[in-house]
Amino acid sequence: MADPPRRSRLGPSPWHALAYVAPALVVYAAFVLYPLGRAVHLSLFDWDGLTLATFVGLGNYVEVVTDGDLRAAFGHALVLIVFFALLPTGIGLVLATLLTRARMRGLPFFRTVVFLPQVVAMVVVGVAWRQLYAPDGSVNDLLTLVGLGGVARAWLGDPVFALPAVGVVGTWVQTGLVTVLLMAGISRIPDQLYEAARLDGAGPVREFFAITLPSVRAEIAVALTLTVIAALKTFDLIYITTGGGPGNRTSVPSFEVYNRAFRLGEVGSAAAVGVTLTVIIFAVNLAVVRIGERR
Repeated sequence: MADPPRRSRLGPSPWHALAYVAPALVVYAAFVLYPLGRAVHLSLFDWDGLTLATFVGLGNYVEVVTDGDLRAAFGHALVLIVFFALLPTGIGLVLATLLTRARMRGLPFFRTVVFLPQVVAMVVVGVAWRQLYAPDGSVNDLLTLVGLGGVARAWLGDPVFALPAVGVVGTWVQTGLVTVLLMAGISRIPDQLYEAARLDGAGPVREFFAITLPSVRAEIAVALTLTVIAALKTFDLIYITTGGGPGNRTSVPSFEVYNRAFRLGEVGSAAAVGVTLTVIIFAVNLAVVRIGERR
């Protein structure tokens, strides 16, 4: 009787796996890797977008470090991280805990209200808040109503308060996303842990720090990653509300890329700013993920 044919022990060829991911790799290379490589190439030239380019090597990157306006733009982006990432994470933790653990009517309505800013286009958000911050807007009207009329000002035109005013808008927008992410993590925590903590005499504050906060480390890392990216690459909100002003007090790297490429005709400098911003975003988020994994 003939022996049955033996099955190959080698398994499927590695080329089979490559064939499955090849379409995605082609799309990724065409729309991400090639534009990024092209930006790196342009950043090595002094070019206005029309005439012949002049090779300057790393000169545009030296300008990123030495130019005061560019340094200020990157500093403003770091300030926005506080408003776009750190504040929404803290507020989102409190809101997610209340909306998940509290026993009250209308919770679906409150969850919808908290998440609503995420579904509104940022251009619409910028126009709405620009009207609120106007000298005759609702913010100043409210301050006057509560007896703080002396504090009222043209918020987006004030050199000191313009950047924090824009940051508050970012806090309002990002808090909904962070809250929903953390609510998903808190809902997975077994109720038995809270029951055991209450039997041991733990109150709500101790439950939060002993059970809730350690259990949502992964969600916090994801939330920080998304919000830090949003803070560093924000452009539309700045463009609509302040246009980088007053002066350059609210200018950020993304706005500088647009300003230098399309207004000043400094395409090489704009590309260098964009590449530098990409590296910073990658480094910051890599650090956030690593810290989250270690903890």
